[in-house]
Amino acid sequence: MGNKIRVGLVYGGRSGEHQVSLQTALAVLKAFDYDKYELIPFYITPKGQWRSGPLLSAPPNAVAELQFSTETEPGNEEAGGKLALLPVLQGMSEKVLTEGAPARDGKAIDVMLPLLHGTFGEDGTIQGMFEMAGLPYVGAGVLASSVGMDKVAMKTMFAQAGLPQVGYRHFIRHQWKKDRETVLANIEELGYPSFVKPANLGSSVGVSKARNREELVAAIEEALRFDRKVIVEEFVDAREIEVSVLGNDDPRASVPGEIVSSNEFYDYKAKYIDGKSMMVIPAEIPQETADAVRSMAVRAFRSIDGSGLCRADFFLRRSDGELFINEVNTMPGFTPYSMYPLMWKESGVSYRELLDTLIQLALERFEERQSIDYGGGE
Repeated sequence: MGNKIRVGLVYGGRSGEHQVSLQTALAVLKAFDYDKYELIPFYITPKGQWRSGPLLSAPPNAVAELQFSTETEPGNEEAGGKLALLPVLQGMSEKVLTEGAPARDGKAIDVMLPLLHGTFGEDGTIQGMFEMAGLPYVGAGVLASSVGMDKVAMKTMFAQAGLPQVGYRHFIRHQWKKDRETVLANIEELGYPSFVKPANLGSSVGVSKARNREELVAAIEEALRFDRKVIVEEFVDAREIEVSVLGNDDPRASVPGEIVSSNEFYDYKAKYIDGKSMMVIPAEIPQETADAVRSMAVRAFRSIDGSGLCRADFFLRRSDGELFINEVNTMPGFTPYSMYPLMWKESGVSYRELLDTLIQLALERFEERQSIDYGGGE
């Protein structure tokens, strides 16, 4: 019992991908080897309230069991539970800061596993909190998480790394309100159709295809519901190829897979609702193309200073077979039926082995960072 690794699992969150996060958390909790690990769940409500759950030595049965409300702490009646891991902002004991982790039953948490998709979780915010609290955590660091969430910053890094991309434009809400005609004219240089996206969101939330100016205006208004920054991308008639990356300083890539969407493009409905989209793993592409995809995925991972994991998404243009990187996702869907683990399964790495590897990578990265002198003195 004492030799088990204690994992703090964080899920839910304030983003539009709250429900996706719950499904991911349930899948991960069911897959853990409870002979090796014990878990403490931390649920974040859609309003941002933190609730810590009981120590788990066996998996829950349903998502509903993950949306718990623990006993109310004094002075915290509104939240309905303990506001955990916010030592400074919530006035928690300094013991958290000095000992590096919140304790349960006299034992500290060994590593945090954030399963938060989208803003306030996948974007570097919670990663920064873990860094301040001195907690090891799974996945990308602050910079890579931030860049991996902001599609404009991401594309800038890709360009610096020499990775080919489709044409794009971007702007902020202020520019749209101040001079929409100039914004529209700039976008229309890409031609129609085009894809309009919030710059800082995932799971295709708020994404629209625009075929003319009227649809473009409507798509921009929709995207601005979710973010102050919007990116518009050139359309290419292409296949959607994805690849999984795993590692820290020496990352490796899985076999590529292909998404064959049930909808006109791979939007939220096609991903999570109708269940008709197909995942072809491995992708039916020439070996030369597969090798190029894997190589570019690793370059993209390194270009954002990634660690732990990411899924890299590409366009393979039908007319000439040219590859373009679309984006990386530093916390991809992680149920057993998601592309990221399925591509590793096809590459010979099981779901449970993935979890083991990710936790070890997190602990290795934390250990390395302890050797850095930040000049803080005693």
